[in-house]
Amino acid sequence: MAEGLITRKYEFKGAPRKYPEELKDRATRLTIEARRDPSTRAGAIARSADQLGIHPEALRTWVRQAEIDGGDRPGTMTDDAKRIAALEREVRELKRAKEILKTASFFAAAELDRKLK
Repeated sequence: MAEGLITRKYEFKGAPRKYPEELKDRATRLTIEARRDPSTRAGAIARSADQLGIHPEALRTWVRQAEIDGGDRPGTMTDDAKRIAALEREVRELKRAKEILKTASFFAAAELDRKLK
């Protein structure tokens, strides 16, 4: 990365989490266990969400991602998604630095040209 060219780093801080991480982990674990048993598989997400006071779609998303991370379902793993996002941020920063350098070199060339005349 072009050190020194970009002096500020902007960090995006999202909205505060609605559910604590401990609740998310516990709910995900309980729901995955309930889904493994064929007799409790049907409606496991809705039941767990109702019992724990969590929105069913939030729990469904957590369970889906846990299954992807566990290798039980195809998809982009959490670590890979974070790495991709970091690389995309870096590419944006580098493109911005490149544009700044192009503009600066244009003005420097124009200044040199003016001094030579």
